[in-house]
Amino acid sequence: MQQKALKILGILTTLVMLFVLLGGALVTKTDSGAGCGQSWPLCHGVLLPENLEFETVVELSHRVVSAVAGILVLLLSVWSWRAVGHKRETKFLAILAFVFLMVQALIGAGAVVWGQSDVILALHFGISLISFASVLLLTLLIFEVDRKFDANSIVIDTRMRFHTIGIMLYIFIVVYSGAFVRHTDSNLACADWPFCTNSQWMSLPLNTPQWIQMGHRLAALLIFVWITYIAIIAFRNYQHQKVIYYGWMIAFGLVLAQVTTGAFVVITRLNLIFALSHALIISLLFGLLSYFILLISRSKANSKKNDWQL
Repeated sequence: MQQKALKILGILTTLVMLFVLLGGALVTKTDSGAGCGQSWPLCHGVLLPENLEFETVVELSHRVVSAVAGILVLLLSVWSWRAVGHKRETKFLAILAFVFLMVQALIGAGAVVWGQSDVILALHFGISLISFASVLLLTLLIFEVDRKFDANSIVIDTRMRFHTIGIMLYIFIVVYSGAFVRHTDSNLACADWPFCTNSQWMSLPLNTPQWIQMGHRLAALLIFVWITYIAIIAFRNYQHQKVIYYGWMIAFGLVLAQVTTGAFVVITRLNLIFALSHALIISLLFGLLSYFILLISRSKANSKKNDWQL
């Protein structure tokens, strides 16, 4: 019964963390960061202001969800530490999830009270992603107890390890560049897609916002090509290991959807549905890549174990 309750808590916390990520993106995309003025944790100096304008509702809702997430992450961290602390990744992930959620909250609070540069604010989403991924992996560890998820038989070759670790490191550049586009209001600096100006596709960007926008597009193109290449490797060599095979097929689908929604964000002139979908998909992709890193750590352990037995 306790194990079932812990699983439910893990799933609930993971979903709430997704809402935190989407809420942060919604705050940025609707310019609601000043919805509560320069007051934090209160809103305009009170718990619930009388005049609830749209920006105020968005910012206040994000704060409430973030507070709920903080409580759930702390509870999940402590409970998983006690219940599955024998697994070598549990304690590290428990600490990582809570610490990075607190760092994310402090950056958000600092932006409200004192203001922050675009360079610092762009880190906000990436830090939230790390906390989300840690919660997701904690949940998967909980399910491993009864073999709902079993990573102990995975063996990954050196080439796949290299590309997986490389793409995991590179995705931070893509995420940061995307957040930097939002925080510098460079979303529509290039009104066409895929080139900044389709009628003059050979021309270079003319100003800083256009350079920021096209830099992000180039980063997104590279991650699409890279994940496509890794998915081909998985298709050719890992069909016997279903977790790896289907995982990279899903990763390819996610990165394709990420590029598509990014294009439609520009084409539809910042349609909110496409913009939030763009943030959701990169969050899911980051979580999946994080799981691949967990599998790689297990693969190394399995290889050492097999070598010792031989």
